[in-house]
Amino acid sequence: MAGYVENYEDCSFDYNEDKQKGVCLIKEEFIIEDHVRNLKEQYLTDTDKQNISVDGNAENADDDVQDEQPAKKLKLDDKKEKLRGQNKARPPPFKASKELSLCPWIAELTADEPERKCSNQRCTFLHDRKEYLKIRLEDIGTDCRIYNLTGKCSRGVTCRMGSKHITEDGFNIVDKKKFEEYKKHSPAIKNNLSKDLQNKLRKRMYNFSQAEAIVKGNHPSKKKKSPENKIKNGQSDTTIAESTNISDNSNGEKVEKDISGNGNEEEINATDCDVSHESEEPKIGPVDDSDLIRLRQSEKKKIDWKDKILLSPLTTVGNLPFRRICKEYGADITCGEMALAPKILKGAQEEWALVKRHESEDIFGVQLCGNNPGVLTRCAQLLNREIDVDYIDLNLGCPIDLIYRQGGGSGMLNRLNVLETVVKSVSQVLDIPLSVKTRTGVYLDKPIAHNLMPKFRDWGVSMITVHGRSREQRYTKLADWEYIEKCAVAAQPVPVFGNGDILSFDDYQRVKQIYSTVQSITIGRGALIKPWIFTEIKEKKLIDISSSERFDILRKYTNYGLEHWGSDTRGVETTRRFMLEWISFLHRYIPVGILERPPQRINERPPFYRGRDDMETLMASSNCADWVKLSEMLLGKVPDGFHFLPKHKANSWK
Repeated sequence: MAGYVENYEDCSFDYNEDKQKGVCLIKEEFIIEDHVRNLKEQYLTDTDKQNISVDGNAENADDDVQDEQPAKKLKLDDKKEKLRGQNKARPPPFKASKELSLCPWIAELTADEPERKCSNQRCTFLHDRKEYLKIRLEDIGTDCRIYNLTGKCSRGVTCRMGSKHITEDGFNIVDKKKFEEYKKHSPAIKNNLSKDLQNKLRKRMYNFSQAEAIVKGNHPSKKKKSPENKIKNGQSDTTIAESTNISDNSNGEKVEKDISGNGNEEEINATDCDVSHESEEPKIGPVDDSDLIRLRQSEKKKIDWKDKILLSPLTTVGNLPFRRICKEYGADITCGEMALAPKILKGAQEEWALVKRHESEDIFGVQLCGNNPGVLTRCAQLLNREIDVDYIDLNLGCPIDLIYRQGGGSGMLNRLNVLETVVKSVSQVLDIPLSVKTRTGVYLDKPIAHNLMPKFRDWGVSMITVHGRSREQRYTKLADWEYIEKCAVAAQPVPVFGNGDILSFDDYQRVKQIYSTVQSITIGRGALIKPWIFTEIKEKKLIDISSSERFDILRKYTNYGLEHWGSDTRGVETTRRFMLEWISFLHRYIPVGILERPPQRINERPPFYRGRDDMETLMASSNCADWVKLSEMLLGKVPDGFHFLPKHKANSWK
């Protein structure tokens, strides 16, 4: 099945007159008439489905891919509300049983090493290598990318492509020459959390005296609180302990985090973050006063923002393998997924995975979210010192309900005293640029971002991204670029990047010509739908990508995913899961060659159509079962019990 339109009763499929708003015009020979006639019946049947279970009956899969909607109070009758892909208590697609998985300590054992015994008495993994060989799943390929790159596969006998580096007895083979050569070079993936740093953070032994002094100096203790700066709707100054994004831990396992709002989550506030500095080792040599003297704005490291195209931080789907794809297609600047400051300070592996950086990302930023000046400033100091990052981006636009209610993301726009302390403190603790990403405001009819632009400039911000929608809008309606231009004028000379609805070179050229004060753009959903958009913009033309080229992109993503998350069963299924999350956007691309009037607009949806070949038709399907078929071409059959419920839905396509 190909694309579809949601408002069936209102659709008049007249392709000679562009009267139907939101409908993408397709050449008549590609339209599937039978599907058009039965559109409403098909829609009513599909929307009754609850989730997707891939067990051979995949045709009845749910094709309703939803983004998170504003939370509502449930009535008694609504307590058994169906899961609708909102990332709320979504079950993982597949969870490998530890009892049937070999202990990692034993998996990479080589034939010339003595037998190992796991020192963890609580370890629940299987420890008998011979028993594991009896239940080991079939390989999905014969070429292990990790082994080819490094000379050693850390997954050992558990690798699903290990025929070249596993003996019949289940021992790991190491190409010592290649491995020694590999170790001489700097690692391709940087910003890993070391055990030493993790222990310091967990034991609260890290020295945050610089951040504490700066926050104390910026605290508006003498200012009288005004009613508009008070927190509404039960918002508190406690930090956001968890988020609804999906992140990966050091073992390659994706962790789906949930903010329940029931008070059970562990919280960190400014007092909780106080640490003991007595354990800090004394310095030897001349005394360094860098902790006491703040850098002037002119002394900080610089980034040339002029005409750069930035890949937006994308929760769940903006992972490292996807960013590598975008870099190859010409993205100038990349930014990691939104990371929660309190979890970073706790040394949580799943959150530190979000700050990892590939060597190809020459200009790379980390986006932080929180609601507490002390926590955010400490986190900024920590990342500034401990990882390789070019700038820090402060999230002031996240619309997720629980983050907003606790005063984080777009919720901070209504807390001016806290916002001022946060921006000033984070800027002063960094020797790299600070950027902020904000929406137009909280409410559709009350935009406030233009009033904040001069303040951001005075508080030390180096670049501002304005998403041309309010928090209330989410992704409905088109982005307001006239308002983005107004913000850019107010922020001068600080560069402002615009964000919203860029899906082609035509869109980019239009906003650059009309809204000339806007320095450049950031691209989010547009890059997910067509990652080659960066090449289009730089080559100043529309590119008609064939289905084979698009499949090669998925193949490359598979390789990068296995390299990043591992080539064992857990790594394979993690790669599959996030490939499926990406395809929930990727399938929305409509090939240029079948468009009646190119280019495609981001708010337009097509009728049912067939592609120019079978693969193109399959890749245009909105049926999740077809997405799984694509993944099986690259990652083998899905395991028993696999199911996938997509998270996102583009509301702007309604």
